[in-house]
Amino acid sequence: MLTPRERVLCALNHEEPDRVPLFIGTSGATTLLSPAYERLKSHLGVQHEPRLMSRAMQYAQLDEEVMVRLGSDGRVLLPRAAASTLRREVSPHEFVDDWGVNWRMSPGVAYYESLEPPLRNATIDDIDRYAWPDMAHPSRFQGLGEEARHLHEDTPYAVVALSGVSPHEIIYIMRGLDTWLVDLIADPEFAHALMRKVTDIMLAGVTRHLEEVGPYIDVLITGDDLGTDSSLMVSPQVYRRMIKPYHAELMAAIKQKTKAKIFFHSDGNIYPLIGDLIEIGVDLLNPVQVSAGDMGDTARLKREFGKKISFCGAIDTQTVLPHGTPEEVRAEVRGRIKDLAPGGGYIVASVHCIQPDVPPENVLAMCDEVQVSGKYPLLSPKGA
Repeated sequence: MLTPRERVLCALNHEEPDRVPLFIGTSGATTLLSPAYERLKSHLGVQHEPRLMSRAMQYAQLDEEVMVRLGSDGRVLLPRAAASTLRREVSPHEFVDDWGVNWRMSPGVAYYESLEPPLRNATIDDIDRYAWPDMAHPSRFQGLGEEARHLHEDTPYAVVALSGVSPHEIIYIMRGLDTWLVDLIADPEFAHALMRKVTDIMLAGVTRHLEEVGPYIDVLITGDDLGTDSSLMVSPQVYRRMIKPYHAELMAAIKQKTKAKIFFHSDGNIYPLIGDLIEIGVDLLNPVQVSAGDMGDTARLKREFGKKISFCGAIDTQTVLPHGTPEEVRAEVRGRIKDLAPGGGYIVASVHCIQPDVPPENVLAMCDEVQVSGKYPLLSPKGA
């Protein structure tokens, strides 16, 4: 019987542990939205004040007793807010974040939505004049080293740290996705200047972060959404010319500072870029959005890439989790384990955060089935 940390590291080293690991509540991409978590807490009879990993996205920070009940093999380590002159409260339902993005929650919506992008009309001369946040400020890491050491030394769980590394995503929020995609093609000088600026900010932040926690963490969360439900946001050629060099620089810097495995989150059909992500040093790909084009053939993903990268996710949040029965959820888990878990290299998780329309019974069915069907040696699952 391995500890949860040993189980995760064994799987990420492409070896078979005692059972397939499970991540739930270990990052924004592997948790529940706050309303979904409140439903789950009510179902379990848990009463604690709500806590969030991200106010804008409303990612729930799970309580320890719930993490234990669900069988999560990781525990999350959250950095503090960046130093920023832009952050402010506008109203109880509206705020401006560290990057100057204005977020508002509308009635009936489960998360905040961004308003007018602050850099939509910026020119190349505006880049250095902008009041960028300081991601390397000492206040962001106050007490974080001690917290990381505690999780590493006093708990059996894999320590999963959020890094704040997502340059392309931050830029398209600040610039507007439509404007940014045009920039990448029509104004490469501006696009490179903006990628350079944001990468430098994040590079300084993650370097300082890892100086504090690098020896104690097992997985570092990074990411940049690169795909849509059907294809990539940009062509592979544009990615390789305009974004990949900055990703490669960040991944190389991370690997110089820690032995932690690099988790990279990107929604959508990113099949054409998996080889590129392997090349720049990504160890664990999330969320394997099985409803998005080529990502649905998880047996093919394992066959083609499974010796060079691990997978995290693949439990469908678009149809199966919200609309399936508990037994259909269990069948989904069995099928993805069958495809992705042989030889290690798979951590079960939902495809991105679990939405408010997912019944608590289905959350429990997903987690409980890992305990049943995830034991090695894997058996041929019934109904998969």
